[in-house]
Amino acid sequence: MTTIKASCPVCGDVDLTPTQLRLVVASKPGLSFYAFRCTGCQEEIRRPAAEDVVRLLVSGGVTPEPWDVPAEVLEEHPGPALSYDDLLDFALALARLDRLAAAIAPTTGVRG
Repeated sequence: MTTIKASCPVCGDVDLTPTQLRLVVASKPGLSFYAFRCTGCQEEIRRPAAEDVVRLLVSGGVTPEPWDVPAEVLEEHPGPALSYDDLLDFALALARLDRLAAAIAPTTGVRG
């Protein structure tokens, strides 16, 4: 059986079989990757896979998984990224709206 050598940032080089690797081949260049669970520390390791790496892994017996990249992934979003505080503020605003909706909802039995 084929042995594939990969590198873990904690354990260093590890030997894997083709079934221990996940190879995701994206429809857009630069988004493909391979992943594996390190046999030493059990951490999941994910690395980008350029075309030459994809060819090498497939020739070693790794089954590629096609990924049709959604258009949303490729959209550009100007401005700063959302922070944890932004998300928390949004969740609190939604909770206030839920309380408001409950307060103004009719309390009589409405049939649909």
